[in-house]
Amino acid sequence: MELIDAHAHMSDESFGADFETVLQAAAEAGVVGIVTVSENLGDAHRILELAEKFPLLKPCAGLYPDTLDLEAAEAMVAFIRAHEDRLVGIGEVGLDHWVVKEASGREIQERMLVKFVALSEELDLPLNVHSRSAGRHTVRFLRQHGARKVLLHAFDGKASAALEGIEAGYYFSIPPSVVRSRQKQKLLDRLPLDRLLLETDSPVLGPDPAARNEPKNVLVSCQAIAAANGVSIEEVARVTTENARRLFPKAFRAFNARSG
Repeated sequence: MELIDAHAHMSDESFGADFETVLQAAAEAGVVGIVTVSENLGDAHRILELAEKFPLLKPCAGLYPDTLDLEAAEAMVAFIRAHEDRLVGIGEVGLDHWVVKEASGREIQERMLVKFVALSEELDLPLNVHSRSAGRHTVRFLRQHGARKVLLHAFDGKASAALEGIEAGYYFSIPPSVVRSRQKQKLLDRLPLDRLLLETDSPVLGPDPAARNEPKNVLVSCQAIAAANGVSIEEVARVTTENARRLFPKAFRAFNARSG
């Protein structure tokens, strides 16, 4: 059984002491790829270094949406262009109405996201999107600006808003916190399996909020999706892994070739 973690923060300092042990535990759980996102430029450099050393990591570069800096966005766009051959996606990027509440800040977020959507289309790289407290708005914004290849990670909006994303061809990834989140359980009641991926958002959003989350916990997400759909965990692993390979083809060329 092969599992893919579609959104994790493996450059986080909480993994500093036992990084290789964490990756080994993930591999032993069946994880064959960890799509690793950045929050800033320094983070992006670090992720590329880690991915060079540990092939299990599949690097993305982006700016966490609490960064309200158009110059920083331009610098990240330049970084992504310079390293597009090594990156599998653009992220983490998006909108956050929980942190940024003023209209002026939200306008900057949107101007930054427009740049990343355009870059996604230019380079044919998928977007790994954050949308906290802005789910419906983010989906509509992405659709309005022509985003085609999109993963909405840890979506915290209503199922009706997520279904608008499904209509646009977007994917949604489910973190292990689904076991303690009625909102995410409601998503599973409505979203089709063929549009779902697994994620951990490590080191947060684990099954136990007091413990560090790890990529091996994608198995928890897999089990929750299987229970919600009345299918085996093997079937969920197969479908979500195929979905991840389809959305992130650069990350999983070997798997795509093998299945062709």
